[in-house]
Amino acid sequence: MLPPPPGSFPDREELIQHVGEFGISQGYVVTIKQSKKEKVVVLGCQRGGVYRNRRKTIDDGTSELVRKRKSGSRLTNCPFELVGKKDDGFWVLSVKNGSHNHEPLSDITQHPSARRFTEDEVLLIKEMTEAGLKPRQILKRLRQHNPELLSTPKHVYNIKTKLRQGNLTVKRYKTLRPQTSAQGNSNSSVTSEPSWRQRYPPRVPNFIGGMFIDSQSRTSIDVINPATQQVVSQVPLTTGEEFRAAVFAAKCSLPSWRNTPVMTRQRIMFRFQELIRRDIDKIAQNITSEQGKTLKDARNEMLRGLEVVEHACGMTSLQMGEFVSNIRSGVDTYSLREPLGVCAGICPSNFPALVPLLMFPIAVACGNTFILKPSEKDPGPCMILAELAMEAGLPNGVLNIVHGTNDIVNAICDDDDIKAITFVGPDSSGSHIHTRASSNGKRVQSNVGAKNHAIVMPDANMGATLDALAAAGFGGAGQRCTTLNTVVFVGSSKAWEEKLVERAKALKVNVGTDPDTDIGPVINKMAREKVNRLVQLGIEAGARLILDGRHIEVPKYEMGNFVGPTILSDVTDGMECYKEEITGPVLLCMQAGSLEEAIAIVNRNRYGFGASIFTKNGASARRFQTEIEAGQVGVNVPVPAPLPFFAFTGTEASFSGDLNSHGKTGIDFYTQIKTVNQQWKDFSCNDEIPLEMPPTNFQSTDGTSLLLPTHNFPNTDDDRGHLASPSDNLECDNGPSFTIPHKDFQTGEAVSLGLQLRDFQNSDGVSPALLMSDGTQDPKFLTHFLNWSRNAQ
Repeated sequence: MLPPPPGSFPDREELIQHVGEFGISQGYVVTIKQSKKEKVVVLGCQRGGVYRNRRKTIDDGTSELVRKRKSGSRLTNCPFELVGKKDDGFWVLSVKNGSHNHEPLSDITQHPSARRFTEDEVLLIKEMTEAGLKPRQILKRLRQHNPELLSTPKHVYNIKTKLRQGNLTVKRYKTLRPQTSAQGNSNSSVTSEPSWRQRYPPRVPNFIGGMFIDSQSRTSIDVINPATQQVVSQVPLTTGEEFRAAVFAAKCSLPSWRNTPVMTRQRIMFRFQELIRRDIDKIAQNITSEQGKTLKDARNEMLRGLEVVEHACGMTSLQMGEFVSNIRSGVDTYSLREPLGVCAGICPSNFPALVPLLMFPIAVACGNTFILKPSEKDPGPCMILAELAMEAGLPNGVLNIVHGTNDIVNAICDDDDIKAITFVGPDSSGSHIHTRASSNGKRVQSNVGAKNHAIVMPDANMGATLDALAAAGFGGAGQRCTTLNTVVFVGSSKAWEEKLVERAKALKVNVGTDPDTDIGPVINKMAREKVNRLVQLGIEAGARLILDGRHIEVPKYEMGNFVGPTILSDVTDGMECYKEEITGPVLLCMQAGSLEEAIAIVNRNRYGFGASIFTKNGASARRFQTEIEAGQVGVNVPVPAPLPFFAFTGTEASFSGDLNSHGKTGIDFYTQIKTVNQQWKDFSCNDEIPLEMPPTNFQSTDGTSLLLPTHNFPNTDDDRGHLASPSDNLECDNGPSFTIPHKDFQTGEAVSLGLQLRDFQNSDGVSPALLMSDGTQDPKFLTHFLNWSRNAQ
């Protein structure tokens, strides 16, 4: 049994509630041992239940009452002890002794405290008391809502007394049993902030089986605001047991969810996108505080994510199969798209809301269940989306969220119950995930590194092109996977570079919450150091620094991870700054003598995510479109990222896996195809059961099976006699055998020759060969049959 993790809380009651809830999850009950309301509270383990003191008289003459514990009423004295102290306005929890001297309770609901009423039941008791109902009547009505209620009329009477005397605070009257009597369906709307968000700093929980569950892990990672360096929250490293619980929850909910009508899943997606629109500003604020991007950029990220959810709302048509009627006589063939099973997604830090929305809405709308691992740097938006998904009606266990780093990623790759993995992030991680998961038989789509290029032709519109380059090169602090970080100028670049520097200097670098900010901070100090290192390597290799933003200072936010717009000119493809992906507001300028040379520069780069051309010449644009080797191609468009109904593609080192995300391939990735052949035909009771044959060279012109009269076939080159009954496996050139029922045929009967789409064994009652009338085999039946067919015509 683990003690609760230390932390700070806004008030005393919140600290006590946190410790109590954590203790219940571990199998012990917490009690208040000492309390000085405004200074300190000491919490211990309530071993054995509730103990009551008895009042006994000492002096009969004075009838003075003193408190004395009944002999033998005290059970094991557990050494477990926690201390909460008030410090600078917050209550700080510390663990004095985290060990117990007893086993955890096997069933926490059997503890005497489980007989307590829930808050909602206390309110109902108050209302029914005011209406004149007696304790037994009140209890009878409460049990209509919750037949498992353990309370007695005496408990009801005690509540009535405390309410009448004003000694009961409803909000502090807790119970250990599940609150099902008055709360109803767990999928009901979320009306208040969850308790984990009310702590300071919040400790982000796992989301397993429809519940936010505090991790038992003692190791956590601080989520730091990139602008202020303040701790926004703490992310625990999910334990192996908790991860397996998440997979188990997803696996258990899969059968019912995959059989849920697609219209029902579609309605949940409609409700989900409505809730995202309702809380879009709240999510954008959370993105800015954890990731650092501007509020404008964060809101645009949410709008792009909404497009994916809206796309998932069309699942009724997206998941359609194919159907061909009467593909042969009386046979229909159709294909179905069925869900894969449990799928998983591993997210990066640059789009903490968009990338999760690229993954789980499509997956769950297809009928899969999902395990999501957000980035440990900014998990908050994922948790808000999980709350909204539950409010939209997503059943428990369909979406689960775990946290961690390498260990959890490896566990996702190795788990046999997970059928497919989607990953977005750096190429080193993507290569590892693709290799490890593929070796375990999983589907993988791994969207990794990007080095996006723009070719600027001399005839391009200067004003529009410069605006596009500045926005796509420096927007999002250069951390987007679609950032345009390399420009190849065809011809002279001097005039372009001068104008580009002017536009870059006009961009405002500041904290993301400022509405006028154009560029916010990068995600952390490591990212900032990497940007500075690559810029310096470029300078040392011969690049010309025409704008330096490495040493920018933002007033009041001197500790922030800010990097201003930086431009390097005269860059060559052998420099380290060009080879590596720079996740910062750095623009590299290169020169080429012709369009052909510029295309060659782009194609030599190992990444193949996106490339654009700016020109007024249609022939140049067409040649570029044809010859460029990139997944996303733009013509006078700086960021060629498609809408969700087109595939989000990458080539070469920018993608590894089976199928791309988005569009038709995105649906294909999360589904598997089942093909069905069916035949419905009425047979009269006197008919022989025909063994149907697919179309062959020996089928008659009307598409029906050939009828074989039982008169003698003309003899040919051998002297073995006439054919009368089946004997041998006689294969046509295309492989199928002719078979007919094993029986003696009388003169004048006709037998249908056909092909059954399986191999018949003798035990099936069907002879696989043609026999002579004397029982001997005729290996040349086909020759006889063809000669007979020609003579019959």
